[in-house]
Amino acid sequence: MKENVLDVLLYLFQNFMDGDSDIEPDRENLENQLLDAGFLDHEISHAFIWLDDLATNQENNKGNIKNHSFRVFTSEESDKLDVDCRGFLLYLENMCVLTAESRELVIDRVMALDSHDFDIERLKWVVLMVLFNHPEQDMNLEWIENMVFDTHVENLH
Repeated sequence: MKENVLDVLLYLFQNFMDGDSDIEPDRENLENQLLDAGFLDHEISHAFIWLDDLATNQENNKGNIKNHSFRVFTSEESDKLDVDCRGFLLYLENMCVLTAESRELVIDRVMALDSHDFDIERLKWVVLMVLFNHPEQDMNLEWIENMVFDTHVENLH
């Protein structure tokens, strides 16, 4: 089974982070369940590092980025995030779904993924995971959840 870190993260999010479960499994239990689901050990480890880095970067970025700043993408970022993805990020920021800080977290977490076939659907999942870690953004989380889970929503960008 060829999996990547994003597939592990999606599995975790869909099965354990949606709030439906009353039990919070510990890391060892999660790792065992992921192995049982067929994921590779090194991909599971990378997924937990990705999540740990998300929490760390979230704390480190507070107040460091000014809203209404102009964002220039590096060549590496432009290679991974095509025009549609960059436009979608701008759209989310203009709609106040993302702040400048959360936009930077999304870009950072995208760049930390080793996936080379990155598209707007995968970007939506990363945005969802970043916003999930911002409890003060419940409305924005609900909005992006609807966009991710409802295939009939049209993008307005």
